[in-house]
Amino acid sequence: MKPNSLRQSPLHLRIVDRYLWREVVAGCGAAAAVLLLVMVGGLATEMLNNVARGRIPAELLLTLIGLHAVGTLPLLVPLAVLLGVLLGYGRLWRDSEMAVLQASGLDARGLLRPLLWCVLPAALLLAVVALWLAPAADRKAQDLVTRASRSLIVAGLEPGRFVELPGREGVIHVGEMSADGTRFKRMFIEIERADAQAGKRRIDVITAASGFLYHDADGVGRYLALEDGFRVEGKLGEDDYRLMRFQRNDMKLPDVVSDKSETARKRAVRSTSLWRASAEDPFARAELHWRLAAPLSVCVLGLLAWPLARSSPREPRYARLLLALLAWLVYYNLLLLGRSWLAADALPAAAGLWWVHLPTLLLALWLIRSGERLKAPARGAAP
Repeated sequence: MKPNSLRQSPLHLRIVDRYLWREVVAGCGAAAAVLLLVMVGGLATEMLNNVARGRIPAELLLTLIGLHAVGTLPLLVPLAVLLGVLLGYGRLWRDSEMAVLQASGLDARGLLRPLLWCVLPAALLLAVVALWLAPAADRKAQDLVTRASRSLIVAGLEPGRFVELPGREGVIHVGEMSADGTRFKRMFIEIERADAQAGKRRIDVITAASGFLYHDADGVGRYLALEDGFRVEGKLGEDDYRLMRFQRNDMKLPDVVSDKSETARKRAVRSTSLWRASAEDPFARAELHWRLAAPLSVCVLGLLAWPLARSSPREPRYARLLLALLAWLVYYNLLLLGRSWLAADALPAAAGLWWVHLPTLLLALWLIRSGERLKAPARGAAP
């Protein structure tokens, strides 16, 4: 007869289940925190670079980092589950706690139960993120950048204040500005740049009585239309300055970070729209299967990490970590390859990404099954 702590209970977690569940959740939480920190650090570096080049306004920095961080969760969570299960169950094997639990009557099904209590809720939450929250975050980020590119106020220009010219070496000053930030009066611009041929620096000073901000036909390029002004240009330290008066002079501003590619557009489309278009559009089909791959990969990698965590007490602590990362790298690259094949219509629609998930799941089940078998005694061994 099994002890009370090991009896099956379909409705309540047993004491041993709660103990194993805490180990797995602690490992997944620690791995997720480290990976999220790395992801946010990379996003912050990229965003700060774009702010320095004048491609996005500084006021939207934290908002865009948060919105883009939501989009990294479908990649981050499966890897965190793989590492969390590996670290949590690996510690139990190294400390011989698994041997004690198995000797007490806890079979493979009992060990699997707390793992499923961790993996299945994570898969459900990630499905919500991948199918709804991440596309909504992409749409919001694109909308914020688009609206910011149409206003000089959001881009950092304020009437009566000298500010650095976005993406260039110079300063800009505006005397007056309209409420929507598209028209201005009394603008002063000073730009310095290196002259490679003369080996000196050139300076341009531009003044305009009025002007406005407009976009190119593609909706990406931004220009300042300067009206009724003067332009002075020349080399620093020399007296060959040239003075020009213009009726209108257009100056290009740095392009905003607006990815108009088909991939970015499909990434922000609602999942219901992708489902309706997947029958005819291979690109929509590939994006839909990619979103479904996130929750499925949590279950597949969680089960794969369980047999990989089995280790002996004398084995190094992170001996299986390299093997798990290699397995994740192969699995993830196969998903990327399948996604590109689906987008190019090189795979049948029924294949989807199942040809990656199912073999990996069968491999995980085979490793679990083979790990539970007892080895037959060698011939000639003493009874």
